Amino acid sequence: MTITDLLKQLAAGQASAPVYLILGQMDYFQRRLKSAFKQLVPAEERTMNYASYDLETVPLAVGLDDAMAAPFFGERRVVCLDDPVFLTGETKKSKVDHDLASLQRYLDRPMDSTVLVFFAPYPKLDGRKKIVKQLKKVATTIELGNFAERQVRQYFQAQLKRDGYTIEPAALNELIQRTDADLTLMMAEQTKLELFTHPQTEIQLAAIQGLVRQTLTQNVFDLVNRVLAKNTVGAVALYRELLQAKEEPLRINAILQGQFRLLIQTKVLAQQGYSQGQLASTLKVHPYRVKLALQTHRRFKLADLNRAYLGLFKVERQMKSTALDPELLFSLFMTQFAGSRATV
Repeated sequence: MTITDLLKQLAAGQASAPVYLILGQMDYFQRRLKSAFKQLVPAEERTMNYASYDLETVPLAVGLDDAMAAPFFGERRVVCLDDPVFLTGETKKSKVDHDLASLQRYLDRPMDSTVLVFFAPYPKLDGRKKIVKQLKKVATTIELGNFAERQVRQYFQAQLKRDGYTIEPAALNELIQRTDADLTLMMAEQTKLELFTHPQTEIQLAAIQGLVRQTLTQNVFDLVNRVLAKNTVGAVALYRELLQAKEEPLRINAILQGQFRLLIQTKVLAQQGYSQGQLASTLKVHPYRVKLALQTHRRFKLADLNRAYLGLFKVERQMKSTALDPELLFSLFMTQFAGSRATV
């Protein structure tokens, strides 16, 4: 079953399975589904027949006790269980003990009058575990994988159309760039953009430029381009803007390192014949980031990418071990990098 099919079912007040597993890290759809499952229970019955538990702090047994209870003056009970980390390969000791034997017994005979929903915001589960195998066999599983850029564009435009709006191509391109093609971030901007555009119905480029801030990752991507172009003045100016926006120097540096690492990995694997889709799957990053990396790495030599990556590690060490001003450290890094010459 697809996410669209499930949302249509829930909007019609229907739930075709007693147990659901919502797997994936797309926050927008996680929130939409939580709301849709809650709507299955009439508002006047929710106090008694709807419950949501965070399994990071609440024992599984509490949620299962609720799931096994009959609805109170209603037809259906809905129980949502968030963050079932015991389904993953995570080895860190949980803050609470979970009775997995009770879950196994429940999955053997789920309550017909209860809709039990596991929200697992993880890229994957540990398929070797018995409880995972049993859950996947019993539950209707919805996987919220990363949308490709094309899918993000289509979905966002469809949501605008539903409200009677369109978006000009240049504006959509700018929105994609400023949000890293993150559907959750894009949908968070939808209402604001529609209100700004009203009474007109086409969202213009100026609306995106005036209302939508670039993500830190996108700002850092622009910074990467200035670094690689050895534009010392431009790079230091953008770095200063990020500091003035109260971004943490160590966080900026960490994202910079991550971007250069991605560029190096992309360049090496692309030379081995990896496609954009294979790169996204292998490197476990959003397809849009791979697209940008592919557009960037071809313009620069591997030696420059390596030199910048190692230089940023030196900056990180100095930030952690000295009291020197982060902007000064970054300026020194740029001066040294801009004065170097790639040999490969």
